[in-house]
Amino acid sequence: MGNSPLIASLVAAVEAAPDDLPLRVHLAELLLRDDRRAEAIGHLAQALARDPGHAEAQALMAQAIARPDATPPSAVEPPAAPGHQTATGTDAGATPASQATEPPPAATPPTAGDQPRAAEPGVPMPPAPEPRRPADDVDWRAFEDEFTGIVPPRFAPAADEPEPVSGDDDRMFDVETSSIFLTDVHGMDDVKRRLEVAFLAPLRNPTLRSLYAKSLRGGLMLYGPPGCGKTFIARAVAGEMGAKFISLSIVDVLNMYVGNSEQNLHQIFDSARRNAPCVLFLDEIDALGHKRSAVNSSTMRTLGNQLLAELDGMDGDNDGVFVLAATNAPWDVDPALRRPGRFDRVILVLPPDRAARGPIVEYHLRDRPVANIDVRRIVAATEDFSGADLAHLCDSAAEHAMHDSIATGDVRMIEQRDFDRALREVRPSTGPWLASARNVAMFANESGAYDDLAAYLKKRKLA
Repeated sequence: MGNSPLIASLVAAVEAAPDDLPLRVHLAELLLRDDRRAEAIGHLAQALARDPGHAEAQALMAQAIARPDATPPSAVEPPAAPGHQTATGTDAGATPASQATEPPPAATPPTAGDQPRAAEPGVPMPPAPEPRRPADDVDWRAFEDEFTGIVPPRFAPAADEPEPVSGDDDRMFDVETSSIFLTDVHGMDDVKRRLEVAFLAPLRNPTLRSLYAKSLRGGLMLYGPPGCGKTFIARAVAGEMGAKFISLSIVDVLNMYVGNSEQNLHQIFDSARRNAPCVLFLDEIDALGHKRSAVNSSTMRTLGNQLLAELDGMDGDNDGVFVLAATNAPWDVDPALRRPGRFDRVILVLPPDRAARGPIVEYHLRDRPVANIDVRRIVAATEDFSGADLAHLCDSAAEHAMHDSIATGDVRMIEQRDFDRALREVRPSTGPWLASARNVAMFANESGAYDDLAAYLKKRKLA
């Protein structure tokens, strides 16, 4: 029965391709070797019905019909010579003549005292069956190679069946190597200085770090309007440190089954510890660590507790794991996440200043045909534009130039007039955020956490 898995696959293949005679004959041959004569005869009959002259099918049919059912090959003696009398029960130990004409039952092999009936003179004996190959001699890999791409799968996967996962522990997310450095971040000098003090200087000076007992563990939260480069800065920190980078969002954690979300979060932190030094970036931390007093879901409160435990390193050592978080609404983050030892350092990431807006515009025009672009004029007209707004401005200018080329049939470069038209349409997206932040900075800044924000709003005469 060692061929049963292969036979089952071949049966499915024959059902899918009933006119494939070589495949059907091969199946019949395997059925004969597996002592399934009736099934083999059925398949051979269908093969001969389609091609009566098929030599291999004819030979296998003859073998299947002539093969004895009950008598094993070792129990058959060669036929006696003509004129020689056979034993009929007069010799010691011989089978009585009255029993010699009845074959033994199919399921009972002959014993030492039972002798098979010798062939009568002139009556030919049936041909001896081919010896069966032991199962150990079957070349399974040869069978697999022969039927690769021919034998279809027995069962088709359901449409909603999840893809099989590998045994890799980091299967849920990507562990990246960042190629971005802080030199690629234009402007934001205060942000760079804070990052240098918190992370980069201790990493580059292990002797001084040991002298001052400065641990490499810790967390830092970036907040500010959307589209201002918080994720870009996190990748630049990983590149500057030569560390691995893991980006985590709420969709990487949440699971519909109870307890799986907490397990997903634990696995992600474990992966960061295995890949240390590593920058673990928690995007939209306000969704993952929302104020537990304002959360009605027990599942989200439990998930927040799990995040606190992972940040404290209760189940593992977080040395070498730099946890950076980003949020547009730091006032919605649970206060427990802001205490010392967790996200105790908070950095405001503002819209790019004049020194940063020019390089950002040039970056988004680097692969486009441009002529006579006044970058300083664009910079002066894009106060409060985020980095994403500047990218959208460049896209809009390119659209105007392309539409004009299509309409006139004359392909031209992107010019300053296209930016002038785009500036009349594109507005900064940071306005609503600054209005909300103004209320927080003026009326909910008792702890002084938003002093940087209040100073910026006062400088811009927005508060």
